[in-house]
Parts: sequence; structure tokens; C-alpha cells
Amino acid sequence: MKGLHAFLTLLSISSTLLAREVFPITDFGARPDEPSTIEIQAAIDACADAGGGTVSIPPGTFFTGSLFLKENVDLHLEAGAILKGSQQLEDYPKRPTRIEGHTTPWRMALINASNLTQVRIWGDGTLDGDGEVFWKAFWKRRQENPRCTNLEVERPRLMFFDTCMGVTLEGIRLRNSGFWNLHLYRCQDVTVDGLDIFAPGEGSPVRAPSSDGIDIDSCQRVTVRNTRIATDDDCIALKGSKGPLADQDAASPPVEDILVEDCEFARGHGVVTLGSEATLVRNVIVRRCKVGPGNQLIRLKLRPDTPQRYENLLYEDIELQGDRGSLFAVRPWTQFFDLQGHQPPPSLVRHLTLRNVRGSYGSFGQLIGNPGDTLESITLENIDITLKDPQLQCKNLKDATAKQVRINHADWTLP
Repeated sequence: MKGLHAFLTLLSISSTLLAREVFPITDFGARPDEPSTIEIQAAIDACADAGGGTVSIPPGTFFTGSLFLKENVDLHLEAGAILKGSQQLEDYPKRPTRIEGHTTPWRMALINASNLTQVRIWGDGTLDGDGEVFWKAFWKRRQENPRCTNLEVERPRLMFFDTCMGVTLEGIRLRNSGFWNLHLYRCQDVTVDGLDIFAPGEGSPVRAPSSDGIDIDSCQRVTVRNTRIATDDDCIALKGSKGPLADQDAASPPVEDILVEDCEFARGHGVVTLGSEATLVRNVIVRRCKVGPGNQLIRLKLRPDTPQRYENLLYEDIELQGDRGSLFAVRPWTQFFDLQGHQPPPSLVRHLTLRNVRGSYGSFGQLIGNPGDTLESITLENIDITLKDPQLQCKNLKDATAKQVRINHADWTLP
């Protein structure tokens, strides 16, 4: 009877999903190869006013600025559908929004969702930020001022979810974001499944600055699986707040219970990076993943101006592919830090485990904190890899162990 009840429940849920009313954007005047922001937003609004349903993007390229999802409105991108972001900055409203650990006026994303429940975006289509114009503007400013910050040149994100619960993103392709690709802030119970995230575009002569694949900012219970990421910045970044009093910031609850599995990290600066703005990050599992050349598997940015605690981090069943990149990039991060007159706060990294790793890569890397930081309970287990640089630079490790570790066909112990 229990099995029959479960089947009937699943059938009821499936029938409900199938019965959702569909709102094709072309019914509201959207046309391929034409600016369609007003028309697509009208479809979203009409769907919400009708009590909910699915807004459908048919095959074709539809140009748009910022769009704002509403409660009980799903977004479906059919095969061959492309939502292409406008290259005009004014098509992305400037509003107070979360960016780099605080709230400030900044351009909104292409797709925005705020305070929604059970948000779903899925399909075989593409969100394309068409970001080259924004990348060029940033590099031009960097030439004028080599110390310019990320926020000196406004650039839109591709997707931004603010304080949402029950987010599901399935199958879609994210391309060429002007800034971060997918930014989740204060969200809970998120599933990202089968996405393909890529920046810059193929053949582009311009690098894509700040093109993080997924930024998980002050979120809980997030799963990323079956996803491929190739970017010109961190593939996945776990974020929070920054500054000497960051651990008192009520707007930045801990990042916790994060699962990343069965993913491919083809290119990037860090596979799953903690920081640069982050305070408490705990209970992170990264497993059954492939890592391409030039990346950094375990990248922990330790700011000298922020009290950080990174704990219960497990990386396991990892396949390394290439002769560049490093296993560990655990080290001080001093870019634009500001103690604001305070003494440097200590940070803590503990219960970090790397196990079941195979393949070849560039270097072992670094396990080094700022003065006063603590790195403890570090475990390396069942590792058999080939490295161009087999030396691990480490300092002030407490309770670190290496079990069944072979580097370049020889047994290896901690220095």
C-alpha cells in the first residue's frame, strides 16, 4: 500500500505539472531577432496574474534586458531558444542589490528572482549574456588604472536569485555573462542539475573578467550536479561577507550543506573556491568530479581583514587531467583588504580532507595561512597522481596526516 500511495502521489504531482498553463512569449508580441524585454516581461506578469504556469521561450534568438520572475512562474527554454542579453547597460536597471559581500546600487541581472518559492528554470535552450562589450570596458579601465576594483565598471550578471526557497535549474546553457553567471544569495534548497556554463565565447579574443560560474552566497542546502563549467574565474565560489566585523553581519548567514557531484570543471581559477568574501563556510562535499588543466582544486582565500572559519570540507573521488594547475591553493588573499583600524582577526581551517584522487596535474600547491591563522585536521588519503612539481608548501599545520599517498610513483609523506 505504501508503494501504491507513493505512485499515486507522484502521478498527482506529474499531472499538476503537466496541467500548468503555458504562456508562449510570442503570444505577447516577442519576435526573434528583435528587442523583446517588454513583451517577455508581459508574459511573466500575465502568467503570475493567472495564478501561475510556465512562460515558454520558443526556438529563435530573443534580445532582452533585465527580466523579473514572479511567484509560481516557471521559465522553459525550448531547444534552439536563446535569450540574448542587451549590450546596452541602461537595459539593466540599477538597484540596491547584493554584490561582493554587501548591498549597493548595481546593475540587475538578465534573469532576476526575489523572495520566491519553488522557482524552476529548465530546458535545452540558452541564456547568452553577449558580454564582450562589458569585458572590453573593464579591460580598458584596468589599463587606465591597474588597481581598479571589479565594481568600477558596471556589468550585468546573467542570473540572480535573492532570498528564494526551492530553486531548480535544469539543463540550460549559460554563455558569455558580462559578470557572474549564476548568483544565489540567501537561498535555500537549491538544485542545479545538468547546466553547461561557458565564458568567454568560443573564438573570442577578449578574456571574460569576473565570469564566475556559480556564486553560492550565504546559502544553505545547495546541490550542484552533472554540470560542466569553463570560465575565466572561479568555477564555483562560496561567498559571504568581508571585513573585521563580518562575523556579526546578519545579512550574511553561514554557507552550509553544499554538495557538488559528478561535475566537470574544464577551465577556471578554482574548482570550488571559498572566498574571497566569506566568513563561516561548513559542510561542503565535492565528489566524483573531473578537473581540467590550469585549475586549482582546493582554493581557500584567507583574508587578513576578515574572521573566517572554513570547516568540514571533503573533496573525494577526483580525476585530474592536465599538466597545469594545483591541488591546493590555501593561502592569504590580500587584494583590496582593509582592516578599518582593527587588529588582524585570526581565521580557522579545520577538518579538510582530500581523498581518492587519480590522474596528473601541475603542482601540489600551498597550505599556508596568514600570521595567527590555524590550519588543523588536514587529511590526505588514497592519492596516486603524477605532478610536475611534487613539493607541497605548508606552514604551521596542526594534526595533518597523509595515508596511502603516492606522488610520481613513489610513497609520499608530509614535509
